[in-house]
Amino acid sequence: MTTGILSKDEGVASGAGGTSSLRIAVLDRDSGFIQVLGKRMDRLGWEHRVLASPVPTAAIASMRLSALVVDLAVLGPPAWEWLERLCGALPELGIVVCTGPSTVAQRVRGLRLGADDWITKPCHPEEVIARVQGLVRRRRRATARTESKPVSAGEVEIRSDRFQAFVAGRSLELTRREFELIELLAAGEGRVLEREDIYSRLWGYAMVRGDRSVDVFVRKLRQKLEKASPDWRYIHTHFGIGYRFAAEPADGTAMDGTAMDSTAVNGTAADATAGGDPGSAGGLDLGERDVRDQGKLGGAKQKYELSAAGA
Repeated sequence: MTTGILSKDEGVASGAGGTSSLRIAVLDRDSGFIQVLGKRMDRLGWEHRVLASPVPTAAIASMRLSALVVDLAVLGPPAWEWLERLCGALPELGIVVCTGPSTVAQRVRGLRLGADDWITKPCHPEEVIARVQGLVRRRRRATARTESKPVSAGEVEIRSDRFQAFVAGRSLELTRREFELIELLAAGEGRVLEREDIYSRLWGYAMVRGDRSVDVFVRKLRQKLEKASPDWRYIHTHFGIGYRFAAEPADGTAMDGTAMDSTAVNGTAADATAGGDPGSAGGLDLGERDVRDQGKLGGAKQKYELSAAGA
């Protein structure tokens, strides 16, 4: 069962980041949450629809949605199967899970099944709006990547359509974040990018003072580049500022055979000066950890619980 599109306020300013005129569906039964979220979307000029209960995949496809916000607790035990089926049938649909308290294992399972983001209630509607905007921006960038041409530098070829970089046809096996980093640096066309700017463009929000995530990922990316292409140096550290991407011979000579005069420094030792030691306790080195399910989704004022069986 669904309600019609609630409204579209034509006179309201569009959302940030080019995310105006979005079409959103909300699968939830929390009337208070729906009402407040609906008002926020009205102000942005978004079309939005409330789904009071699960609907077939074909029906969701016909809505031509930009994103779906769903409380899995509404679906009960079949939630995982429904989510997997929906993500498999509509991979282009952005899905944000917004539900009550959950275990790490449940969140990991939902994201691996295909959800793009997970928000825990209680939450502020503005956060939901921001997550949807970020999701739409990322998907639009991904669409643009499929139309872009490969970028070559030294021995490296950067393929945005494949989310990967190659040397002599062999993949560097970059993670998604590492690829986003090399793509961003290469797009700078030799300009120095500040660490704070790199962080905000990759993670989507301002960098906290002392955070060394950028340095950690630069170190990992640099190691893969130098292992695959040892005769070239690609990422150059600029003390106290940030990083620059340019293919330069490792022996320190320019392409015409003359010595290069540069204030940039290569190597992980330089990263410590650019923004702190990547190997220090301040560095954020993310990796998968074994997680175990410890309970059920749910929370105060929720009448429907999602069984964690099989999580």
